[in-house]
Amino acid sequence: MNAQPHDIAAMESLLAFWRDAGVDACYGEAPVDHTHVAPPPAVKAVQRATASVVARPTALDGGAAIDEARRMAAGASTLQDLAAAVAAFEGCALRGLGATQSVFGRGDPNAMIMVVGESPGADEDRQGQPFVGKAGKLLDRMLDAAGLTGKVFITNTVFWRPPGNRTPSPQEQAVCAPFVERAFALLKPRAVLLLGAAAAKSVLQTDEGIMKMRGEWREWRLAEGAVQAPALPTLHPAFLLRQPQAKRQVWADILTVASRLETDSV
Repeated sequence: MNAQPHDIAAMESLLAFWRDAGVDACYGEAPVDHTHVAPPPAVKAVQRATASVVARPTALDGGAAIDEARRMAAGASTLQDLAAAVAAFEGCALRGLGATQSVFGRGDPNAMIMVVGESPGADEDRQGQPFVGKAGKLLDRMLDAAGLTGKVFITNTVFWRPPGNRTPSPQEQAVCAPFVERAFALLKPRAVLLLGAAAAKSVLQTDEGIMKMRGEWREWRLAEGAVQAPALPTLHPAFLLRQPQAKRQVWADILTVASRLETDSV
């Protein structure tokens, strides 16, 4: 089929446009995969940070580690005893992945509210207490504004900093869960605030996303049924540092917890 004059004119016009735009070749020297998406700098940083980290073998693995955690947790009669048990526990692989010390908890040992996050970060690893970095300071300000200062005990689902500040794995959380549950049993809080998806999924044993759970009361009940409390999932303070517009949602959730305490005390 012969090209019509107006088709040739249109083609010449298009070629002139690409020439003026600086295009001087129709094909490159090598194929380019335009479907490939390079990982963001943060992911690359984590990969670099963890590339040389090799896990040291722990004395216990899998179910044996969980059994040992249960045994040690059950022997703790106070939160101070529980912190010592965590420090002595060698069954969590995170202990051998660069963490300098265990990070158990901080706050009132008779607190009416238990706050559970996901894992320690660099500041927490250095100071030995949870939520003491920028995210922790933001959390403290929000709790103080809601009148909850001195009424909370804060801990995490794991007690050693994951390399590169990555999210702890479900296996790492499962090994540490007996200590978290023992803290819950000792505190017997009136309410629990779960910070972020990793904490909410681990404590509530669910695969639901945090945006679906956020702001919705759930129940945390130990397997033996002796201790239970309402638990409210919300967004992690670290997320608020990246997305300040979400502070309104977390603030509403914290006020809901504060209101719950007032209602229960009536």
